[in-house]
Amino acid sequence: MHPLIAVLLIAALVFALALLWLEARHRLRPASPLQLSSAGWKVKTKSDQLVVVKGRIRISNPHPRMEVFVPELHLEPTLLGRGDLSALTVTTAITPHHPDEQARPDGYWFAYIVKGRKSTEAELSVRISAPAGTDLRALLDTLWLQIRWVHYGPFGRLERRDAVLVPLRKPAPAQPDSPRWRQGERCSVLPIRTHLLGSLDDPAEVLRHYAGAVLQPGDVLTIGETPLAVMQGRYNHPANLQPSSLARLLCRVFHPTSSLATACGLQTLIDNVGPARVLCAWLVGTALKLVGSKGWFYRLAGEQARLIDDVTGTTPPYDQTIVLGPSNSQQVCRQLAAELGIAVAVVDVNDLGRVKVLASSPGCDEALLERALRPNPAGNANERTPLVLVRP
Repeated sequence: MHPLIAVLLIAALVFALALLWLEARHRLRPASPLQLSSAGWKVKTKSDQLVVVKGRIRISNPHPRMEVFVPELHLEPTLLGRGDLSALTVTTAITPHHPDEQARPDGYWFAYIVKGRKSTEAELSVRISAPAGTDLRALLDTLWLQIRWVHYGPFGRLERRDAVLVPLRKPAPAQPDSPRWRQGERCSVLPIRTHLLGSLDDPAEVLRHYAGAVLQPGDVLTIGETPLAVMQGRYNHPANLQPSSLARLLCRVFHPTSSLATACGLQTLIDNVGPARVLCAWLVGTALKLVGSKGWFYRLAGEQARLIDDVTGTTPPYDQTIVLGPSNSQQVCRQLAAELGIAVAVVDVNDLGRVKVLASSPGCDEALLERALRPNPAGNANERTPLVLVRP
C-alpha cells in the first residue's frame, strides 16, 4: 500500500474514532430522567384587588429502575402588565399530592423520591393582590411562573428551571369589519392580535378562536415560527444547559450576532442534532467557504441551526430563554388546514423584507405569501400579532 494512502486511512480512522468518542460522551453524560408537565391552569378574579391563579404540575420518572430525589421545589412568579406593578403583592403556595405521602400542613416541600415508572403531582397557587382603588384586571397581562427544582440521584445533583406562561387577559377575536386590514400587492392582509402565547395553548384552538370569524375560502392563514415553537414548549432556560468543550470552543467562530455565537446557544444545537454532526458540518462548511461556497454549515447541520433564537432573540419573557424552531411544521400545517378549511403556513419574516415559508399545507400559494408578508405586517417588536391572514 502506498504510504500516503496508509496515512490517509489512519487519519480517517482516527477522525471516525474521535467522532464516536464525541457522540458517546454526549449521550452518556450525567442526566436525570425526570420530566415535568403542567396543566389545568385557571385564573379566578376574586375582586378588583385580588386575582388567584391555580394549576397542577406532574413530575414523571420514565426510567424502569432509577429512583430520583426531588429535595427542592420553588416558585418564582414574574408579572407582565400595562403599568407600574411595584405596589402589587404576589404570594405562592405549593401543595404536594404524592400518591403515598401526605402533604405537610405548613406548606414545606419535603424531599420526595420519584421511583422508576412512577409520578407525583402538586398544585401550584399564585395569589396577586393590590391596594384599594387598583383595578387588577386592567393592569395585569401575563404571569410568567418559573419552577426551580433540584434532581438528586446517581447522576449527581442537577438544578433545573422550567417555566409556564399563564395569560391573565386576552384580546377580543378578529372581526370581519376589523380596521386593521391592510392593502398589499394584489392582496389584503390582516394582522391578528392574540394573547401572549405559551405551552398551555393549543395551536388549533388559538387559530380558531382568534381568526375563525374572518376566515373565507381562498384565504391563507400564517403563523410565525417562534409562536408555534413556544406553544410546542420548545424553549429552554440557559441554566438547564451544560455547555461542552466543543460548544465553548466552536461558538467563537460564528458571527457575534448569530444565535450560535454563545456556548449555550451552540449547545442547544448540539443537544438537538449531536456533536458529530455539528463538528462535521463546521469542518465541511469552512472548507467550502474557503473556495467561495457559503452557507453549507447551516445546510449540513440541519434546519434548527437557522431557527434557534438565543437569549434576547424573542419577545419577553421568552427573551430569557433559548427558543428552538418548531417541530413537525409540515404535519402541523396539514392538520390545521384540515380543521380550519383554509391553507395554513408557518413563516419566518423579518423587517429586512426576508420571507421564508418553513412549511405550508397542500395548495398554498407561496408566491402570494412572499408578496403579502414582505412588509412584515406582523412586526418584530411587541405587537403580539403572530397570526396574519392573507386574502388574494
